[in-house]
Amino acid sequence: MSGSILLDKPLSWRHIGAIAEGANLALSDAARGRIAASRALVGAIVAQRIRAYGVNTGVGALCDVVVDESKQRQLSHNVVMSHAVGVGAPLAPRETRAIVAAAINNFALGYSGIGLGKVEHLMLMLSEGCVPEVPASGSVGYLSHMAHIALVLLGKGHVLLRGERRSGAEALKAMGMQPLVLAAKEGLSLVNGTPCATGLSAVALLRLERVLDWADAIAAMTFENLGAQAGSFDSETLGLRVSAGVAQVGARLRAMLHGSGLLAARAGRHTQDPLSLRAVPQVHGAVRDLFAHAQGVVDRELASVTDNPILTGTVEAPRALSEAHAVGAAIGLTADALATAAAEVAAMSERRIDRLVNPLLSNLPAFLAADSGVSSGFMIAQYTAASLVGENRRLAAPASLDGGVTSGLQEDHLSHATPAAIKLLKILDNAEIILGIELLAAAQAYELQPGSHARAAGTEALYREVRAAVGQYRDDRPLAEDIERARELIGKRRA
Repeated sequence: MSGSILLDKPLSWRHIGAIAEGANLALSDAARGRIAASRALVGAIVAQRIRAYGVNTGVGALCDVVVDESKQRQLSHNVVMSHAVGVGAPLAPRETRAIVAAAINNFALGYSGIGLGKVEHLMLMLSEGCVPEVPASGSVGYLSHMAHIALVLLGKGHVLLRGERRSGAEALKAMGMQPLVLAAKEGLSLVNGTPCATGLSAVALLRLERVLDWADAIAAMTFENLGAQAGSFDSETLGLRVSAGVAQVGARLRAMLHGSGLLAARAGRHTQDPLSLRAVPQVHGAVRDLFAHAQGVVDRELASVTDNPILTGTVEAPRALSEAHAVGAAIGLTADALATAAAEVAAMSERRIDRLVNPLLSNLPAFLAADSGVSSGFMIAQYTAASLVGENRRLAAPASLDGGVTSGLQEDHLSHATPAAIKLLKILDNAEIILGIELLAAAQAYELQPGSHARAAGTEALYREVRAAVGQYRDDRPLAEDIERARELIGKRRA
């Protein structure tokens, strides 16, 4: 996505998602003024020798150690260096871009005390395609991820610059930038708050929205292939459950399946279909209701000040408020709930896959194989789906309850918001693959249907979309390659 988003009022999660996928960011004059005013408060605090956490004291359990003015720049530098302790594989570029965007959004609220020049450097990194290399693991909250982003401003660490891995120093030089020197509080400003968890959650919302749209459409294909009873989606019946999500899913399914000759030919054959078919509106709808709530949580977080300390007052009477706004409990709890919801959508998809490939249930050739016996078709693909459902079940355990004690008992409650968002993203990885397998199996099942009954116009269009990307499977190539192509489809927006 190209273009630029003007940051004046707090960004929404959709803005963050757009920036994650390529849009740039510009600051309004009002936002610039708020950033400059907050920086002036830091100068006043230093000049007036007002004790303020992370400005003229140590951090964490060292908060009572007063730091002389001559060492406050060193304190900022050291905070970044000591907090850059991430380990493991790096975040995906769009995830890191989302974090950077959420951090800039927080700075623009005007309570962080960071200099405007540092914020402009972060915006330039977005526009130049410079993505800091941020290890995904090693943080109970947000500190290490933000520190690895800040490293690049100092000419340290590594980046992907327009797709090429380079050192932070090389990247700055290539962009015509010099390594920055951090002033009082700027190190803490760069690593603090909830932008990491909030940015990752915005990306998760973007992906989950696409997963849900595809899940409805793919379920319609399977429903049609298996000759289920369309009465399950009747608007009057579904209207008896008070849920905007259920109503939305029911309407989508009715539209997808309208005019289906396959369903008309099998109407009335069953009294009641299995739950993986007839309960799609209730399950997918419940997830959509949760999704609607989660949008509000993430947007409220983006509108909230999440620094510690918060800088307020005037240059004549500045105040530094040490509180707990950096604790991301709202994001952690929401990401945990979404993780369970996404895992349930994927688990339901796997049950439908099993019904498609099982000849005892589908009345189709065993495992949708072109030449049963010689060919295994989708037999082992269903194993893959079952395996990923199991992995999702393990990942769905709530991170918010992990607990832990850090910083010499000073930080004795941890919300684990960033780990919650990261495992949600992993569950979405798996969900996209599982739905991709169902999509391929449903397309194959259409080609093995006995008779000549017509598909619905909605499912016909989707079938053609699939076949434009992936041909019928005849055990003539690695099925994993087809699954990856299907997953790529599901990663794109669907109307």
